[in-house]
Amino acid sequence: MIVGIVGLGLIGASFAKAYKENEEGHTVYGWNRTETTADMAKMQGIIDDKLTDENLPSCDIVIISLYPEATINWMEEHKDKFNKNGVVIDACGTKRWVCRKGFRIAHECGFEFVGCHPMAGTKFSGMSYARANMYEGAPMVVCPDRFDDMHLIDRIKELLAPCRFGTFCLAHPDEHDRMIAFTSQMAHLVSNAYIKSPNALNHKGFSAGSYKDMTRVAWLNPEMWTQLFLENKDNLIFEIDYLIEELKKYRDAMERDDHEGLVKLLQEGKERKEQVDGK
Repeated sequence: MIVGIVGLGLIGASFAKAYKENEEGHTVYGWNRTETTADMAKMQGIIDDKLTDENLPSCDIVIISLYPEATINWMEEHKDKFNKNGVVIDACGTKRWVCRKGFRIAHECGFEFVGCHPMAGTKFSGMSYARANMYEGAPMVVCPDRFDDMHLIDRIKELLAPCRFGTFCLAHPDEHDRMIAFTSQMAHLVSNAYIKSPNALNHKGFSAGSYKDMTRVAWLNPEMWTQLFLENKDNLIFEIDYLIEELKKYRDAMERDDHEGLVKLLQEGKERKEQVDGK
């Protein structure tokens, strides 16, 4: 298989390593905005060579691992170079805007584009933190233009087999963005806001597992997450407003010294946790 990787940060370089280290016989080309990163990737054996206009048409799959706007810009600039028999996927954390733009470009130029979101990563960024097993056992959300083309879905699974994803979940871009606002974006936003408490500066000696869980994803890439938040602001604002209303219930119960009311709220949360965990 011939693989093109666009963007050699944590996500892109982990894809490259998966193809190079998990199976033999694959050729991996890589492109990065900073050419020295691509040079370093070649020296380290993460890629076989740089991805160019000359070898791009030979790629069976092209994985674009850039920020949303940069993803569409790169597709637009190279739309006439993609293999008409290949597949182009992205790895962005939101899907509506990218899929709308990406599907249009693909239709106009006669290649196949599928929106994808690998549900894996770390709090660190950059090629130096990339791992060949980054996606092993992880979910991959797939947002195709059509849901009746099982041949394409099977082909995506086959092309991504070296990455060893645990599951493939089909979703409409609208559904993806609605769910990701709750499962991912809210977690990052709440963690980032929570750590701003003045008491955070004095947490040592008073913090354990729950504090670590709450603050783990506060350390994030501000530019990337700003793009993702703004592109999904309707869904994210809904979740923020819902959480504010729930927190207000807890606050009001405490302010009234409402013992029974607070017990009821906490019991509801406990039961919801049991419900979502299938207990």
